Amino acid sequence: MSGRHRASRATSSYPRTARVNQVLREVIADELERLADVDERLRLVTVTGVDTAPDLAHATVWFSSLSAEVAAALSTGRVQLQRAIGRQVRLKRTPHLVFAADPGVAAGQRVDDILRQLHGSGGSGADPGADQDHGSAPRR
Repeated sequence: MSGRHRASRATSSYPRTARVNQVLREVIADELERLADVDERLRLVTVTGVDTAPDLAHATVWFSSLSAEVAAALSTGRVQLQRAIGRQVRLKRTPHLVFAADPGVAAGQRVDDILRQLHGSGGSGADPGADQDHGSAPRR
């Protein structure tokens, strides 16, 4: 009997919504590849995550692109994506999908821009090979 209890604890340590989120992310990413053949606005979209409500009625799909064109294309293809989920995933109900740009991607771009500005303003006349010369005396 202890073997059964351990098996049930192993699945409960990984919450159901987390498992559903992972499956939905995979299904949506695969279906987006198919949709990208028809709609070129979806070519460079990456699904970064899915957050499903505990009752599985709604799911927020986080994507990497920040353009309004991509958001419009995703909302247009929402029904087809939900249909693919209904066919491929065995759930009591198919969650209603809502799409949002991943704030982590925007924050990462902001940090990258700041680092580029710092790098650009700190060494406008610097020698491009100076990074390779660690620990040596400056050239005169």
